Amino acid sequence: MTARTVPIDFVRSAVATAEREGVDIGQLLGSAGVAPELLAQDRARVTVEQMAATMRQLWRITDDELFGLGPAPVPRGSTRLVGFGLVGCPDLGAAIARFGEYQRLLPGLPPMVVTTAGGRTRCTLDTSVLAAAEELLTVFLLAAIHRMISWGIGRRVPLRQVEFPYPRPRNVADYDLVFGAPLVFEAATAAITFDSELLAAPLTKTEQDLIDWARNAPIDVLSRRDYGTSLAEQVRKILARGLHSGRATAAGRAGEHWPTADEVAKRLAMSPQTVRRKLGEEGTSITQIREDILRDAAVASLVRGDETVEALSARLGFSEPSAFRRAFRRWTGSPPGSYRNASPAES
Repeated sequence: MTARTVPIDFVRSAVATAEREGVDIGQLLGSAGVAPELLAQDRARVTVEQMAATMRQLWRITDDELFGLGPAPVPRGSTRLVGFGLVGCPDLGAAIARFGEYQRLLPGLPPMVVTTAGGRTRCTLDTSVLAAAEELLTVFLLAAIHRMISWGIGRRVPLRQVEFPYPRPRNVADYDLVFGAPLVFEAATAAITFDSELLAAPLTKTEQDLIDWARNAPIDVLSRRDYGTSLAEQVRKILARGLHSGRATAAGRAGEHWPTADEVAKRLAMSPQTVRRKLGEEGTSITQIREDILRDAAVASLVRGDETVEALSARLGFSEPSAFRRAFRRWTGSPPGSYRNASPAES
């Protein structure tokens, strides 16, 4: 699977939370390997691992699973303890009902209401109780509910709709990384909807499984998509093979192996015109998706620090390092050196 990145807006939300807690921002970002100057770049990206490291630091600093933004503290480990009480339930419906009883024990969590009608089940969160209805926390909570459901029953849970009580963000294309579902913004409340037949699915996890899952948090919540529905995501998977095939060649030039637009359309059993039109409706294109793949691969490599810029530019199919540097500035607004574990930026 190709590397994935998340927009700097999520890090900004984390930093704003840390500032309210009086945290040393430089130390917070340094621990995650994020250069502070990236906060000023609207196009900047960070890896999922860097975002997870930032959130773990906030958990340690605040000792609160909602980073001090809830109506009351949620001490670290609280939701895991609740999970121990849920893994013994016979099926998902019983687990959701039991969680409703447990909510009284965690007044710091936004109230969740579950309703079922017309074959669909809708879980809503009252985010108005939060100290700051931030995008990061709302996305994280909705994704956490979805991931826990999917993890608990050991199968993919396609979401029918995800609702957010704030305006459409500029980084809306990144939401498919998290949800892979139809999105509604400026909704009355935060919510996810899935098929009610899943309520009868048996829980398949043990307490040890829960311990292992919690130990990896929040990586799975941030990155592991259980069901991708958009055409853009399907096209990304096809195009990403070009990057992988490039790695296997002697030249290592991924750009020489990209599937053409006609080949992409053929694999999707569509005409090229239909693919272009549908991607346009999703706000993207084959060219943009290919650029996103290269950008994410470049950011991931630079953060790891295991390739020189010269080797990376060759692997990604650029004719020379200067061409790669120009493209990287276009993608992120910063030079490649800004992503080398917060090292001084190169010119």
